[in-house]
Amino acid sequence: MLRPEQMSKVSVTGSKQYMDDVIETVHGLNLMDVTDYDGSWESFEQGNPIEGAEEASDKLVTVRSIESILDVDTDDAGPSRIVTDDALERELEDVRSRVNELDDKRDELRTELREVEEQIDAMSPFATLGIDLDLLSGYDTLQVEVGRGKYDAVDDALSHADGIRQYEIFGDGSVLAVFAYPRDTADSDTLADALVGTEFATLEVPEADASPEEYVRQLEHRRQQLQSELNTVEDQLEELKLDAAGFLLAAEEKLAIDVQKTEAPLSFATTKNAFVAEGWIPTTKFGEFASALDAEVGSHVEVEELERASFNSSGHEAVRESVGDTGSGVAADGGTDVVMQKDDPPVVQDNPGAVKPFEVLVNAVSRPKYSEFDPSVFVFLTFPVFFGLMIGDLGYGVLYTAIGYFLYTKFDDRPAFKSMGGITLFAGVFTMLFGILYGEIFGLHLIAEYFWHGVVGLEHAPIEKGLSPAGISWAITWLVVSIFIGILHLNIGWILDFIETTELHDVKHALYESGSWLLMMNGLWVWIFSQHFGGSKPAFLFTLFDGSGAAPESSRQYLHAVFELGFNGFPTIVGQIALVVAGIGLLLLLIGEPAEAVESLNVLVNVLSYARIGAVLLAKAGMALAVNLLVFGAYQHEGEIHFMLDYGPQYVINEYGAEAIMFEGLFHGGAALFVVGVLVLLLGHALVLVLGITSAGLQAVRLEYVEFFGKFYEGGGREYEPLGYDRRYTTED
Repeated sequence: MLRPEQMSKVSVTGSKQYMDDVIETVHGLNLMDVTDYDGSWESFEQGNPIEGAEEASDKLVTVRSIESILDVDTDDAGPSRIVTDDALERELEDVRSRVNELDDKRDELRTELREVEEQIDAMSPFATLGIDLDLLSGYDTLQVEVGRGKYDAVDDALSHADGIRQYEIFGDGSVLAVFAYPRDTADSDTLADALVGTEFATLEVPEADASPEEYVRQLEHRRQQLQSELNTVEDQLEELKLDAAGFLLAAEEKLAIDVQKTEAPLSFATTKNAFVAEGWIPTTKFGEFASALDAEVGSHVEVEELERASFNSSGHEAVRESVGDTGSGVAADGGTDVVMQKDDPPVVQDNPGAVKPFEVLVNAVSRPKYSEFDPSVFVFLTFPVFFGLMIGDLGYGVLYTAIGYFLYTKFDDRPAFKSMGGITLFAGVFTMLFGILYGEIFGLHLIAEYFWHGVVGLEHAPIEKGLSPAGISWAITWLVVSIFIGILHLNIGWILDFIETTELHDVKHALYESGSWLLMMNGLWVWIFSQHFGGSKPAFLFTLFDGSGAAPESSRQYLHAVFELGFNGFPTIVGQIALVVAGIGLLLLLIGEPAEAVESLNVLVNVLSYARIGAVLLAKAGMALAVNLLVFGAYQHEGEIHFMLDYGPQYVINEYGAEAIMFEGLFHGGAALFVVGVLVLLLGHALVLVLGITSAGLQAVRLEYVEFFGKFYEGGGREYEPLGYDRRYTTED
């Protein structure tokens, strides 16, 4: 679970006349992640593609081009089918010619339609102007400009123009036609120069025999004709898509398989008569792999396990162990049996089903290296808890769970969506669990009232968020609990790094690289929670968990029952020892990794970063409180906030006085405000639901990536990509 599936480097050696049979068998097994030959062996060279590779590649490009034109997707597949070479050749050519013909026709219609629309846009201002086009050009003595501008600005500019003897402006809207009679000494650009600075945008006069209005009507009629023809062609393409989609997807799959097989020798080392193929397979599959090749090719090829990415007793890859003298008989590099290249084994994450969805969060950073722990299981154990603790509401949890279930069950063909659905489902379950413990559903304390008080008999829910004055100590408690979570989480990260470093190097390196941070962090925080210099530290560090609490008298007894841990700080001597331990950790860091000493304060900063859990908890609870306060109204009594769900403000005034009311609520303000209240209720809680993902979700992910992963995880592993194909649209039977 913490380690990837163990991999073995295997070699397949044989005569070239049996290479096609070997490729066919290996491809069918879909087990061997082939290692590319790097040309380092004497007398061996890179293999050549099998005959037909180029033709298959060209056809594959053609099929994918047709799929792009028709916008074919996986939902159009239909049942799987057998695709023979003859059927592929015949049907593909027929579909290609029909698609190309219709696509060319569609392009022509789109081009002409675009040109017509451009002509309509160009002609529309002249239709608005209402002057025949032949009157707007062709004069010897008059200068004419047509454009968009303001009448008064143009008139003022022309009246002050020295080169213009007389002028006339037509049009009373934004489109103007200006006729000007220049003076004898003026040039041909006099009118244009006079209009400079008036924000007059000149329009080019189109060439047309008809009036602008009639020409626009002709163009609009032509546009309707072209749009109708275009719709017909697109309907024909859609019909062709429905007919050919299943064939195209199956043809693409068959051709992709053919290309894989025909290009496989490019990764092989070959001589005139022999070939060698090497690659990685799961160690547990070696027997199956060797038996299948023996059954298909027999003694004409030799299959060997060259080396095994072995794990020691702690489950960590320390060295690669040779499997022994295999005696392949293939002389490479001077007659010695060697592997092609020392490539790292691919990584197959080995997690149980419940943890699988959380691999997407890990791989979003980078796939784990073969030599390090896979943190997916830790993300599975912590991310939903972080999220649920921050949101903690039965109503929101039900919605998150429903969304997660939908994504997980409806997107089997999209692994990323399916994984996100699984993550959301788990987060929703923990949100419901904490919501029950908080006693809240959509921010209302109904579970606390009807279950914890009415059924169980508790005065309050087992835990509270701490928004009311009477429960303010809960708010402080969650911030401190967040610190405890951070200490535990970071301890796990550095312990994992300590184990990895010990196995890759030795205990000394582990002490310098990881042990130093463990000693510094734990020493510092034990000192913080100790009575050493206790008078200079916040009092709540020592009162929250000793039974006295910091709440008002009305709730102190309850807090005492929940948090009577008897802890009021570590003794002074323990704090002094802790400081010494932290100093030893800093000394080890200075000896082993002196450059990292400048970051020694991270043992404080990284832990404090987890306070965001408590902060987001209070922020989201506050948003839900604000929505319910606006809608239902609320009042305070004995330091606690109560929503007016069953009665109105007048009842509260009679019982507790008008000063107890915080807000009367939209639901109690008449019919119009009631409708507004419904909208506020729905939109407000929808906003809280969405922000739960963008705040609580992102903050939880940040703690995993930045704080936790940064202690032991690098990533950079190679994905397992065996030679083979998982068929979806074709069958060989």
